[in-house]
Amino acid sequence: MDRDTLLAELRLLERAARPLEPGASRRKKLHGAANASAERFLRGIGTRKAFMETEDMGIGLLDAPIGEKGLPLDEVIAHFEHDVVRPGAGTATGGHLAYIPGGGLYHSALGDFLAAVTNKYAGFFFTGAGPARMENMLVRWTANLVGLPATAGGALTSGGSIANLAAIAAARDARGLKGADYSQAVVYLTHQAHHCIAKALKIAGMAEAPMRYVGMDARWRMRPDALAEAMAADRAAGLTPWLIVAAAGTTDTGAIDPLDAIADIAARERCWLHVDAAYGGYFLLTGHGKAAMRGIERADSVVLDPHKTLFLPYGCGMVIARDAATLAATHTYTGHYMQDALRAAGEVSPADLSPELSRHFRAVRMWLPLVLLGLKPFRAALEEKLLLARYFRMEVERLGFEVGPEPDLSVVTYRWAPAGLSLAQTNALNQSLVEGMQRDGRVFISSTMLDGRYTIRMAAVTHRTHRKTIDLAVKVLREHIEALG
Repeated sequence: MDRDTLLAELRLLERAARPLEPGASRRKKLHGAANASAERFLRGIGTRKAFMETEDMGIGLLDAPIGEKGLPLDEVIAHFEHDVVRPGAGTATGGHLAYIPGGGLYHSALGDFLAAVTNKYAGFFFTGAGPARMENMLVRWTANLVGLPATAGGALTSGGSIANLAAIAAARDARGLKGADYSQAVVYLTHQAHHCIAKALKIAGMAEAPMRYVGMDARWRMRPDALAEAMAADRAAGLTPWLIVAAAGTTDTGAIDPLDAIADIAARERCWLHVDAAYGGYFLLTGHGKAAMRGIERADSVVLDPHKTLFLPYGCGMVIARDAATLAATHTYTGHYMQDALRAAGEVSPADLSPELSRHFRAVRMWLPLVLLGLKPFRAALEEKLLLARYFRMEVERLGFEVGPEPDLSVVTYRWAPAGLSLAQTNALNQSLVEGMQRDGRVFISSTMLDGRYTIRMAAVTHRTHRKTIDLAVKVLREHIEALG
């Protein structure tokens, strides 16, 4: 191709690619349409169903295939609202009382917008000093909240699963475990531990590691005496206690393990103590949370999810190690093309403390609401959720439900258990109740299995969940119990 032909081809391609860089008027139109959609959503958030069961399940998206030519903006927004936002769980609604919901703070959405438009790379200090400083500042603030020393460090991740994986890999390397050691290195946890722990062990290459499910008390918390007994038995069998995974707010029941007593055992046995506080961690902003999680400051690693109890949108977890060097030893890698970045001095690079190299500038979604609003409204909302859980438990017990233990945090377990029914009949009855509530959709509840009993859960986590939400949930429960006869 001669030079003139090459230049002509470049002019044509530049013109064809120009829609990728909209001008001011086009940007205004795009932003206006997106903002109008967001406003329609938020104006109706108070009456929006918490679960929308639809026959189409968003299949209308297939009517808008990706092709050579784009679709009209109004049509695209209509597909988004009808086929994406409408069906399934309304995770941004106050009535989302299932699982451990994310909140979706509006301030965080603005932070994501700014992060995406500026597209700053948050992995290395060399190319993103501001993003790295921001992320490290948030990690340091959280480490202080947990009570970890100045040596602590970590990174923001996509969620608790990757954060737990990063911590477990660091624990493996910090103890110098090699492939031949894995079948002898014992992990201690309970059946309340999140399933991502087993997944992380497998991904970290440690599927052979024996997993000891430690006995629990009546409140679904790890029993320190059972932990000590299991370790003694393993040592007698020639095995090596390696990792204790304790919970500060389990997904099923919201239970907090006795962290201080477990930390005593971990220190005596020279075990790595990992605390999964993905759900419960930011309740440390409350007096109740600090008292309930006493001992978390003794952990070797901790995981917290700002997209849970700081009410951020999904996609924001955090891993912190007591000694940041343990994370760095596992996760710091480089290539020749990164040689310029290695010369930069200053803050630690977040990419060196977690598995992610390509990473979203997710710190803005956490930083913006915290610096704009301060801690007071977050603390108030968390204290409100603690009280709402106790209020809900009181009200459903008055309705005649069999209730679980007084909640450690903001998850309540309960079930309908009329006299004279077998376990199988009671389980089927509660399953029918949950399915009916989900079809109803005014509130969204979920279930779990506890010792073979089909059990209903209520998780008060979203910042939009208030007393009127709980009163509605109790009202809907009453209606469905009456309908079941």
